[in-house]
Amino acid sequence: MQTAPTGSGSLASTPRRHAAWTALAAPVTFSLLLPRHAAAHGLHLQASGGSGGPPGGSRGGGGGGGWGSSGGNGSSAALSRRLPQEAFQLAAAKKQPVTLMLASFAVTRKAYGKISKMFMREYEEQVGQPVRFRLSFAGSGTQARAVMDGLPADIVALALPLDIIKISERGLIRPDWATRFPNKSIVVESVVSIVVRKGNPLNIQGWDDLTREDVNVITANPKTAGVARWIFLALWGHRAWNKGEKAAKEFVTKVFDRVEVQPRDAREASDVFYKQGKGDALLTYENEAVFTNLVVSPNEKLPCIVPDNNVRIQCPVAIVDANVDPQPPEVKQTATAFLDYLYKAPAQHEFAACGFRSALPEVMKDSGLPSVRGLWTVEGKLGTWDKVQKKFFDDEGILSEIQRDVSQRKLAAMLQRR
Repeated sequence: MQTAPTGSGSLASTPRRHAAWTALAAPVTFSLLLPRHAAAHGLHLQASGGSGGPPGGSRGGGGGGGWGSSGGNGSSAALSRRLPQEAFQLAAAKKQPVTLMLASFAVTRKAYGKISKMFMREYEEQVGQPVRFRLSFAGSGTQARAVMDGLPADIVALALPLDIIKISERGLIRPDWATRFPNKSIVVESVVSIVVRKGNPLNIQGWDDLTREDVNVITANPKTAGVARWIFLALWGHRAWNKGEKAAKEFVTKVFDRVEVQPRDAREASDVFYKQGKGDALLTYENEAVFTNLVVSPNEKLPCIVPDNNVRIQCPVAIVDANVDPQPPEVKQTATAFLDYLYKAPAQHEFAACGFRSALPEVMKDSGLPSVRGLWTVEGKLGTWDKVQKKFFDDEGILSEIQRDVSQRKLAAMLQRR
């Protein structure tokens, strides 16, 4: 999809919104209403909020009956002349709903479903502005590509800063996005965890056990899922900080040798492990492990190991300026208010209830999540995200080298078995 500069020349323009986004309905998952680019990326979309605007008026009889009136003469005719003006004044006094589209990564569905409803209620009570949401969930990398391809998201909440940086480099988000909200626009955090089978029959205790020949690993695909890129970096750091990059590459390769299947995102990886029973160890977000245990197996929670020497997973938010700026000013005001709301205690408690590590110390201290020794940040150990992208995740980066190597050896082994 081609884009062109807006009148200001600062951001790329975006196509006019698909008519489906203006339809307001009770919460529902869309399939037939998806615009072409959303369906192509396999996005899951949901609406929050009630119907918007007054219903259309009925057709009157004689006497030029107006909105909601019937025809006639005498007092009925006078009423029919008066009603349209009163109805117009009433409609003008009531603000029309602002509809925001939020594109987020897969495992935040529960949290943002609740938080968006809380915000809608409080914002209308305090400001008088009705708000409706369109919620889209998929792997973080998938969402980033969808926005760059024209998904009309007003807000993105993605799994790692790199995905927002990519959207910004396309001219859709202003370069100063990280400074526009508290905590460098990081709204929640997590770490990498290892989920194992009931009773931990293989006695998996940490990173090194993932290379064993008797352990089959499930992890999402790094090409589509933010969680998988965090996992890759965590595995890399486990070996690189002590034994160097050559040893790190060998270690990560051995882990990928043990990967049985790579679903599109963290939620699908959980389904493969919990519901389909595949694999001995699931690599995922800590929050996804906590949440899935509560929802899928509350009576028989699977053990979750949080290894030390772990990466500090930081999940940012941003306004998609190129999509928001052409709209009425109340859209940007509402989007900004919503992102500010995410840092307040009620929203942070909802994130914590879904297993995330809160950005607020007072919420985090009551979470019951374990402390992690040797917790490190990407910027602190590896430099800027641009460097990380080029070194690890570009088409010719280290991740692609490892994946090609592993794929070739697995293919050769399969052919040999035949």
